[in-house]
Amino acid sequence: MVSGLAVRFANQPAAHSFMSFNTNYSDTGLWGAYFIGEGPRMMEITDYVVREWIALCTKITDQEVERAKNILKANLRLQLDGTTPICEDIGRQMLAYGRRVPLEEFEYRIDNVNAAKVREVCTKYIYDRCPALAAIGPAVAVPDYASLRSEFYWLRL
Repeated sequence: MVSGLAVRFANQPAAHSFMSFNTNYSDTGLWGAYFIGEGPRMMEITDYVVREWIALCTKITDQEVERAKNILKANLRLQLDGTTPICEDIGRQMLAYGRRVPLEEFEYRIDNVNAAKVREVCTKYIYDRCPALAAIGPAVAVPDYASLRSEFYWLRL
């Protein structure tokens, strides 16, 4: 299975490439999406990303969360293939957590996530928040920030 963005971009190729990212720090973090596109398609791509984030707040299911948890646990194990990635992982964990976190503890934490928790956390950090936007290239292709910001507030029933 693939992500909602991958399905949308495969059916209607708007972006040359895209990826989501998450960076942890000891006192904060950075989460978002990175994509490459051009011209009028930039607004379409941005709209796709925002819709997927809204779906995390409103529509994500336990089945989708279970799938994501399995992928995350597999990726955690695959990242530790070799001495260099292990050393990088140890350094990253020491900076973020002040200690080396055993893989089993990460998996335990991941296993305790469910769709309701994802919706709760995503609503806390996405709903009615000001997104950061950075772009390189012609500014005319970038969506108007006020319009983009308004998409992060929707009526909740």
